[in-house]
Amino acid sequence: MSTSARNDPEAIAKEMLAWIDLELISCVELQNLWAGYGQVCAVKARRLGKVRATDQGVNSQSEEIRLVLKIVSPPAGLKDEGHQRKLLSYEVEQFFYDRIAPTLDDLPLAKCLATTSNMTEKASDAGLEGIKATLMTDLRLQYPVAGEKRGFLTSRQVHSALRWLATFHRSYWADARLQLSSLILPPLAEAELRQLRVNEQRGGIWLNGGYTYLATRQNEYESLKEDDSSEWTALLCKPVPHSSTTVAELAACFLTPRGRPVETYLHGDVKSENTYSTKSGDEVVFFDFQYVGLGLGVCDLAKFFTCSVPLEMLVGSQEMSSQLTMTESEKALLSLYREHLLRETTGVSAPTYEWDEFQRHWETALVDWCRFQASWGFWGNTEWLQARVRCILHDPQWQAWLRNEVHRLQGI
Repeated sequence: MSTSARNDPEAIAKEMLAWIDLELISCVELQNLWAGYGQVCAVKARRLGKVRATDQGVNSQSEEIRLVLKIVSPPAGLKDEGHQRKLLSYEVEQFFYDRIAPTLDDLPLAKCLATTSNMTEKASDAGLEGIKATLMTDLRLQYPVAGEKRGFLTSRQVHSALRWLATFHRSYWADARLQLSSLILPPLAEAELRQLRVNEQRGGIWLNGGYTYLATRQNEYESLKEDDSSEWTALLCKPVPHSSTTVAELAACFLTPRGRPVETYLHGDVKSENTYSTKSGDEVVFFDFQYVGLGLGVCDLAKFFTCSVPLEMLVGSQEMSSQLTMTESEKALLSLYREHLLRETTGVSAPTYEWDEFQRHWETALVDWCRFQASWGFWGNTEWLQARVRCILHDPQWQAWLRNEVHRLQGI
């Protein structure tokens, strides 16, 4: 493939469709990836030969197959942490669609038909080295309502999303647990490890799902520590009594995956923008698995509640104050999620996860998420988030619990 063709989504679509006995009808760009790292295209194709109207993704009237092509072609010459994070995130997403998504039979997901990573010989022969491209089914056929950027879902969509997340999270318990040592480390640590092990082929999902955890946000954290104008500097970044460790560091340490029975898959970027739903809102499906990894499921909920759940679903009729305890409305949403997370189904044995433990995990996830927002910029239900975290941080029982848990985990 010529250099010009490598930069042409239509040429890439035509090539990859041929690998699976399809031919191109059209290829239309839907959006550019963040910071110019590629594009997402809507593809229409048809089979080479007889079309079966029962095939997934086929419109029985037009016999067109509607697909989505995600092409990653990163800019050259960058070496900073943000660049490394993006490169690794696209590796992780391809690994997820290649290896993990096919095992999630009970979960609505886009079906991956071809990637440049699972068809490396064909990709090499086509001159697609250095390009990560994924061809998958178009979720919009069954889920036509797209979530809005920085928008809130309806109450019905929120409930559906919580059920989807619980099902996704708990699916980790159905299979043999992943070897933590094989998973992708924070960007700079992973880059250093790969330099030391040049002959080792590493691949997997993130050890720590998401992109906001403290180990990958050290620069932002250092800036927050020095920001005397922020109330969160004193609340999160000062050492706790009789220790050199801050509350933010204790929370991050506790949330770090280490093979505990209640750890699950994390989506890693749970927001309305990464959803499609049915017109009724009774079914919601998530996409964009660049930051999928392991962790406590409540870490996904912390971002979701802040950025995608209408405020009235969190506080009900209660007036907002500078410190806010858990309302009945918030508890109802958490209970719905936990009920679906722990329900007994064939092939999945849920661990014991009592409400009191679950609540402490939730509180710690809120503190950690607030640390990121305080260092990056607040958005969403920020008044609610900050009020909840102030309340948590001023709870001596939570503070004592967190210190004890971290000491226990560290073997102190």
